Amino acid sequence: MRVALVQLTSRRDVDKNLDTCRRLAEEAAEAGAKWILFPENAPFLGRDADKIPIAESIDGPMVSAFAEMARQFNAWITLGSFPESSPDPKRTYNTQVLLGPDGSIVNHYRKIHLFDVQIDDDVNFCESDSVYPGEEVVDTVVTDPDGQDRCVGMTICYDLRFPEIYRALQTRGVDAITIPSAFTLSTGSVHWHALLKARAIENQAYILAPNQWGHHFGKRRSYGQSAIYDPWGRCVACASDRESIIVAELDFDYLAEIRRAMPVLAHRRDDLTIDTAGD
Repeated sequence: MRVALVQLTSRRDVDKNLDTCRRLAEEAAEAGAKWILFPENAPFLGRDADKIPIAESIDGPMVSAFAEMARQFNAWITLGSFPESSPDPKRTYNTQVLLGPDGSIVNHYRKIHLFDVQIDDDVNFCESDSVYPGEEVVDTVVTDPDGQDRCVGMTICYDLRFPEIYRALQTRGVDAITIPSAFTLSTGSVHWHALLKARAIENQAYILAPNQWGHHFGKRRSYGQSAIYDPWGRCVACASDRESIIVAELDFDYLAEIRRAMPVLAHRRDDLTIDTAGD
């Protein structure tokens, strides 16, 4: 199955962001992609105060714009995330949406782990101030061009640092895991590829990680280097430092062979207990 990851520099202008998404989606379709994945915050990346007023339901105009792209290009589309209205009027969900080639909403995932960190002057975020956390681990199905259903796990950005969510997905037999992100420049430069590679190896799954890149506003910069890792931990495609797409083939026969040759998932010891009481 040919997939394309879209790397963006989204800002506060939703219409302009959507125009860029359409242009790069068309480029991906022309390259033969049957599944096109966008990063976290694809239609809007701005200050928290600007995000709350534009939050909308899952069937609102932002998701509808990506549904139209899915129909136009006859491709599965992952909208990495958009600001979805939540029960708290001062916070939004950070919601990923999978759309079928007919534009239908197949499934959605609301980001569970929120980015509340203070590393230095350039990395000082409290995502929970404006984002309402999700509660459910979500897997879904993408149908490849041969008509085979492939199980896909859905995660977002900061989730990448929590291996337990990926192991929970792998117990459901996922073949690929999406990690649309807006990984910051300072953290991405040291952790991005190491974490992606680890998640691919330990779960023997394809990792699809479209990332934001460049300067968004103020001190907010994203690392880029959108990447696809195969289940052996090889980086099979990585974006350069610009808005662009990367394309790769997902070989599910190769995935099955890796799991047959090294069946680590069958070797797990779920009966183990850890003594946390000490001596």
